[in-house]
Amino acid sequence: MLFITIKQGKEKAILAGDPLIYASAIDKVEGKPNEKMKPGSTAVVQSSSKQFIARAAYNSRSQIRARVWTFDEAEPVDHALIKGRVQAALKRTEAAAAKARPDLLVRRVDGERDRLSGLIVEAFGAGVDGFLICQFQSGGVEAWKVAIVQALMAGTGCKNVYERCDDLLRKGEGLPLVAGALAGEEPPDDVTVTDGGVKFSLDLKTGHRNRFR
Repeated sequence: MLFITIKQGKEKAILAGDPLIYASAIDKVEGKPNEKMKPGSTAVVQSSSKQFIARAAYNSRSQIRARVWTFDEAEPVDHALIKGRVQAALKRTEAAAAKARPDLLVRRVDGERDRLSGLIVEAFGAGVDGFLICQFQSGGVEAWKVAIVQALMAGTGCKNVYERCDDLLRKGEGLPLVAGALAGEEPPDDVTVTDGGVKFSLDLKTGHRNRFR
C-alpha cells in the first residue's frame, strides 16, 4: 500500500470531488519502491495532517499522479468494486444499447462519468457476435484490465472484446503500446457507422473514419 500526502491547502479540490490529483498537489509518496513504479498501484490519499481523503490509483509516470477510486474509507479497491462499477455503467447505458441500430456505436463505459477514470468502452453490433472496443487510458484501469474484461463480457454477453491503442495517451501514462483481441475475434477492418445522420467508413481497431461522399 502506498500513502500519498497532499500539500496543505491543495486538498480542497479533492474534497470537493475532483478525482484527478496532479503532481503539483502532492507533498510526498511513501511505500515500497516497486509499488511506486507500478502504474495503477492503489494508494491511500491523506491530508498534511494524515487525515484520510480517498483511495486512488497512483502513477509516477503521469502528470495526473493519482485518480480517485473512492472517497469512502470503508470501501476497498478490489474485484468487487471494479465489477460493480462496470455493472453500473452497463446498466446506465442499457436502454441506449437496446434501442441502437446495428450501424451505431454506443458508448457503454465513459471514464470518470462511470468512476472508471481512463476507461472508454464502445459497443458495435448486437448480442454475442457484436464487438466491445476498449481503450485503457490510465494506469488504474490498466492494472484491473482482466477484471474489467470479465465484467464486460458477463454483463453484456458479448464474446468479442478488442483493445484499441491511443499511442499519445498511453505514452503519457507510461503504458506499453498494445492493441489486439482480449477475447474472441478481432473486429473487421472496415464497418459502416452512422453518426448524426452521416454515414462513415470506420476502422474499429484504430477509430479512423472516412466520410462517405
